[in-house]
Amino acid sequence: MKRGITRRTLSAVVASAAILGAFSPAFAQSAAERAVEAAKQYSGITLNVFYEAGLQPLDPKNFTGPMWEKLTGIKINVIESPIDQMFTKTMQAHRAGSGAYDVLNVLPNQMPDLALAGVLEPLDAFVDKYDFRSELDKIAPVYRDNQMKVEGTIYGFPDDGDVLILYYRRDIFDDPAVKAEFKSKHGYDLAPPNTWKEFSEIGQFITDKYGPKTYGAGMLRQPGNAQFMFQERFRVEGGKFFDLDTMRTTVNSDVGVKVFTELVEENKWMPPGVEQWGFGEAFSAFLAGDIAMTISWPPVGRWAAGYGKGTEALNWIPETKVADKIGYALPPGGRPELAAGFSLSVASGSKHKEAAYLFIQWMNSEEISLQRVQLPFALRDPFRTSHFESAEYRSRWPNAGDYLDVLKQGAETGLLDLSLLQVDRYEEALRQGISRLWAGDDPKTILDDMAAQWDKLTDRIGVEKQKRVYADWASKPNAYPN
Repeated sequence: MKRGITRRTLSAVVASAAILGAFSPAFAQSAAERAVEAAKQYSGITLNVFYEAGLQPLDPKNFTGPMWEKLTGIKINVIESPIDQMFTKTMQAHRAGSGAYDVLNVLPNQMPDLALAGVLEPLDAFVDKYDFRSELDKIAPVYRDNQMKVEGTIYGFPDDGDVLILYYRRDIFDDPAVKAEFKSKHGYDLAPPNTWKEFSEIGQFITDKYGPKTYGAGMLRQPGNAQFMFQERFRVEGGKFFDLDTMRTTVNSDVGVKVFTELVEENKWMPPGVEQWGFGEAFSAFLAGDIAMTISWPPVGRWAAGYGKGTEALNWIPETKVADKIGYALPPGGRPELAAGFSLSVASGSKHKEAAYLFIQWMNSEEISLQRVQLPFALRDPFRTSHFESAEYRSRWPNAGDYLDVLKQGAETGLLDLSLLQVDRYEEALRQGISRLWAGDDPKTILDDMAAQWDKLTDRIGVEKQKRVYADWASKPNAYPN
């Protein structure tokens, strides 16, 4: 395998990367080289880097951290946390003035809350000092234009191309007999669905024909995952989260009721128990050939194709039975949810702000980020134009080019997660609503209750304060479909 892919090759990567240290500032032309040269003055310090627990930290622990220390003499100490605790811990450290973190991984929809609270260091001055603006311009549009700034100021570098795309079984969809039977029944060609109506018709057809061996689809239905699916589908169908003039929520509109109702109907032709499926359940079912379609994050596309097989950190992944049968497409409506992701930021309370900045510029640079997104175990997904176009990446498995092409489309049309002050509380109300939906409660009643909770939250936080944040978010190109 090529550089930067397994821990066994790490020493060779570090050795070759050390050549960068031979450049003097006068010849340090790339953003990565400029960061390395400037960072050497801080040799001997340790940077505390805050990461989501799990596979994500294997990047700074086993790859970029050792490489950075070799190049600059700066040690990287990774501090891990479950993702649902990261916001709280970040705020607590800031309020305590502890300086516990130097580099922060920030969920983009939480960035306004953190920035306006003074937790994040503004980065524009550093970006200009180290001439990084031109490379930031090459980040894919949806991430660059939507996930980097709060009210015009840069607070983080988009660093993870999370987007929910459709994976489907080409062997089923391309079978001439199956295609003929489907067209005879529905009057249009069997293909990745363009609408949610088509999705339901195709899924029901496949379940009727192949179930229970293979169901039409299996989805992210666990409330923590399903809330992303609702956010996307609600907007694709024409919904708006709030009335911008009054900040009263409209989530309980006819569109919301339609989406909730259709979600329940779809579960009837999906595998039993799908209501509790999270990432792992849907992923395992797709690998086993138990479902013909799923919508999920980018790792599904590469892991199901066998990329990373044999890597120690991925030994938990079941054997794939669909490696040469996978197709990639945008989900119905063509506007996929970006669904979390991460940006790299600098903590305003850091005692080593400039060194922390230089580390994230180096990690985010074109040459280093291309290596990082190809690490099969680290969950950093493509987010730069150069990542999608990389001949190296496109050669990783037979249809890697198709995979990257669809991710690139998602990086142009994707929809942002809702972003508000205390957005986690709004999301929690949505998650509770989805739990009630799976329990059999009436969709309209659930949404009315949820709307009342959202409006109470808005009133408590302050209508004008929340309106300021929502208006900034809603003005971004990918907040709502055009």
